[in-house]
Amino acid sequence: MGNRTLAILKPDCVRKNLIGQVITKITEAGFKVKGMKMVRLTNESAGGFYEIHKERPFFNDLLAYMTSGPCVPIALEKENAVEDFRKLIGATNPEQAEEGTIRKLYAENIEQNIIHGSDSDENAAIEIAHFFSRKELLENYSD
Repeated sequence: MGNRTLAILKPDCVRKNLIGQVITKITEAGFKVKGMKMVRLTNESAGGFYEIHKERPFFNDLLAYMTSGPCVPIALEKENAVEDFRKLIGATNPEQAEEGTIRKLYAENIEQNIIHGSDSDENAAIEIAHFFSRKELLENYSD
């Protein structure tokens, strides 16, 4: 599954009506959308997704943010997907992100940074499965 990654357009992205612009940047970078939906995360769902951060001081703020409005998880496919997507979205803190990255262009701060991207191939597989069943993914996608 090394050619897949998960993006989540976070609640601030949806609130600012930036879904179209961000998806355009993603597809122009060569990623294929394999699955996409708009969801409203519950505390339970967000808590499960971000369980790795459970002991961190920002965990409750993260859950409040991710449940504050709808978000758009997107399963993406491309050669070297995780690494290429991390470059496309930029540093977690938009002030440190490179020019032209999604976070540099659209994010306000480190807490509300528009978009999530998987940080490893292993986590990409786990994260995609959190939002999409195998049946929901476009396995036979063709150009």
